[in-house]
Amino acid sequence: MTSKRLLIASYCSLFLRKVLKLTPDDLLPTVLLMVNKLAADYAGIELGIGESLIMKAIGESTGRSLAVIKDSHKEIGDLGLVAVQSRAKQPTMFAPKPLTVRGVHKDLVYIATVSGQRAQSRKIDYIKKLLSAADTQNSGVKIDNTKNKGGSSEAKFIVRFLEGKLRLGLAEKTVLISLAQAFIWHEAESKVSGKPPGSEEIAKGEAILKTVYSEIPSYEIIIPTMISHGILNLREHCQLQPGIPLKPMLAKPTKAISEVLDRFENHLFTCEFKYDGERAQIHYIAKDSPVKYSGPDFAVSKTKTGDLAAIFSRNSEDLSKKYPDILAKLDTWVKPETSSFVMDCESVAWDVVEKKILPFQQLMTRKKKDVRVEDVKIKVCVYAFDLLYLNGEAIVHKPLRDRRSLLHTAFTPVPGEFAFATGMDGKDIDEIQNFLDESMKASCEGLMVKMLDGSESSYEPSKRSRNWLKIKKDYLSGIGDSLDLVVLGAYYGRGKRTSVYGAFLLACYNYKSESYETICNIGTGFSEAVLEELYSQLSAIVIDHPKPFYTHATSNAHQPDVWFEPKYVWEVKTADLTLSPRYKAAYQERSDNDKGISLRFPRFIRIREDKKPETATKSSQVAEMYRKQESVMRTKEAAVDDGYEY
Repeated sequence: MTSKRLLIASYCSLFLRKVLKLTPDDLLPTVLLMVNKLAADYAGIELGIGESLIMKAIGESTGRSLAVIKDSHKEIGDLGLVAVQSRAKQPTMFAPKPLTVRGVHKDLVYIATVSGQRAQSRKIDYIKKLLSAADTQNSGVKIDNTKNKGGSSEAKFIVRFLEGKLRLGLAEKTVLISLAQAFIWHEAESKVSGKPPGSEEIAKGEAILKTVYSEIPSYEIIIPTMISHGILNLREHCQLQPGIPLKPMLAKPTKAISEVLDRFENHLFTCEFKYDGERAQIHYIAKDSPVKYSGPDFAVSKTKTGDLAAIFSRNSEDLSKKYPDILAKLDTWVKPETSSFVMDCESVAWDVVEKKILPFQQLMTRKKKDVRVEDVKIKVCVYAFDLLYLNGEAIVHKPLRDRRSLLHTAFTPVPGEFAFATGMDGKDIDEIQNFLDESMKASCEGLMVKMLDGSESSYEPSKRSRNWLKIKKDYLSGIGDSLDLVVLGAYYGRGKRTSVYGAFLLACYNYKSESYETICNIGTGFSEAVLEELYSQLSAIVIDHPKPFYTHATSNAHQPDVWFEPKYVWEVKTADLTLSPRYKAAYQERSDNDKGISLRFPRFIRIREDKKPETATKSSQVAEMYRKQESVMRTKEAAVDDGYEY
């Protein structure tokens, strides 16, 4: 952690200690607001407020016309600062009650969940209510936006929360560390001796909270438990449980089979086919199981025999309504003695006639929700490759060999519906190469290579780990992986593409600054039909100006014709990475930060509907991929990405 990050963590920890001491009931909403969330990811509560609605609310709450608000936005470029400026110019006769953390959180939840008739107008009413009560102590005071960026204005951060980007420079990992430190200090100060905690005790608290949060990513469960039982007892009272999806373990990409052997030298490892489908996590509780379902009611379904089951995506989103056919057949491959489980698997499109795997694009043609079993045209087969929980016990800390054995004894393969990932415990290059060739013949993407035994073979939720490596046939000796990038803008087409967008501006995500850093323009890999579809899709999210958290070259020659809301993620392949003054990807990761990293010859592969913009390829990953290229290996710069995905 850098000195700046340590300083931020120190301030954050001190603040949380005060909250914990003075108003502990405010701790949960405080932490949620700090990490820009209203609830756990699996709860499905998101704001999704568009610029036009926010501008309308700012205007109506401050007595300024929409045209004036739009002009201010054009001049300043930040709706949060527009709200500060508008609020400062608004005289008030009667000061409303000050905003409270609990009150703001409650109102934001209402804004996110209200539906039905007049939903939009009710959202505006609640936003106006928040803005009208914000910064009452500064009402009528002239604010110099350019000097202090709006200062500690409540209106600024309310608007930024509505937009989905607080831009505090406060990563969730920092909040977790700060929260752990706050509890350790609070509990030490509560003792009779009042002795300050030692560094070992603080480190122990941090490790406990990070581990528990990776298995139960829910502050709603963790914070009340820590208040009741203390952070050092957290593991005893908070454990992985069916219904609460955890972020999946991810693999590091490799460029050569020799890299795999270097990593696993003198270690036992296994190779598995890497299936080209949708990552899924299946949670199950039999009706006679003593285990209780702890997840959201909207995600759970009953099987034909009355058991409870839920399916979640890699982003903890509900997939049960998308795959009712999996739930309908689940009883046929769960053995009677299996009373509860959490399984990591891949849902793959399946050709029932030819009995083979279909391309990922076929899977993406299925409806996303409210699917009826009888209407399903693209069948799926579930390929299971890991087991995280079985019969009331979390098993993520067991070695992979043991988890695999339990997986194979708890379920029965059903042709075309459920299967175990095809695997091989390998030893040398020839074996891996032959198995890779087999995976390609089986319509798979490549191989996953995993540590099989020992402490390094445990399941590491939310982490991109060196204990899992992936090999794809089409990037051996290339840059090592495709990239998942966010679409920020587009350029009008020419010639045959005059009626659609001809090229697009893409960006990676910098989770530290909560910003998108541009990395390339892309115009290849698109069919005419895809371009027409993208034009229709993207035209609905056009915005007047780039967001303040878009980092791109300032030269007029490099600006796109239109800008978009950051909504869609595309998978892109490239020949290699290079430096460019035109793009800003990972520019802060380099000493000569006047140039960013860019893609050479990028090619569109597909839309990643299973990914959110915040889960796109990180700028630190881009920097690591650039450094690993043979042409720049001699610089030997240190890696910066610790692999955690939250």
